[in-house]
Amino acid sequence: MKTVLITGAAGDVGTHLRRELAGKYKLRLSDRRPLKNKSKSESFLKADISKMSDALRITKGVDAIVHLGGYSVEGPWEGILKANIIGCYNVFEAARRNGVKRIVFPTSNHAVGFYRRDQTIDHRVYPKPDSRYGVSKVFGEALGSLYADKYGMEMFMIRIGNVNPAPIDKRRLAIWFSPRDLAQLVSIGIDHP
Repeated sequence: MKTVLITGAAGDVGTHLRRELAGKYKLRLSDRRPLKNKSKSESFLKADISKMSDALRITKGVDAIVHLGGYSVEGPWEGILKANIIGCYNVFEAARRNGVKRIVFPTSNHAVGFYRRDQTIDHRVYPKPDSRYGVSKVFGEALGSLYADKYGMEMFMIRIGNVNPAPIDKRRLAIWFSPRDLAQLVSIGIDHP
């Protein structure tokens, strides 16, 4: 059974993924906040991914990483810089140093949030982030591309929107992922070349 690290495991998306991936992988969970309702099959390591020493510690000995750690919404630049940019670099670099070849990075619709809502877009469009948070996700995508091309790491990027058991409203229906659907995509990113 593969050991999979989930950073940001105490957040909403991490909590959904834990339930969906339970039993399929040996889950190593990490967050800077305490974790609620940890099962016996899960291990937890408290960490601040803006510190390289913490990133190296949590990525050691895992087969794959699902990187969810960081700010999940717009916030102050200093917080986004520390968690989403420095933290992302630290996780990717720690993975490289520890020989972890596979990273699943759920990025965000905010990386392309300034396209018109009535405009259909796909993976080939140029990034148009709608916030500092969106800029941090574009950074993560570009960094993942660098690590794939330069170091041969396998990076699987998923631009997610709203993750909930059901759509919250009509507007968010277009960007909705059920936890089950997201878990299936994450599993593809973990298991398939």
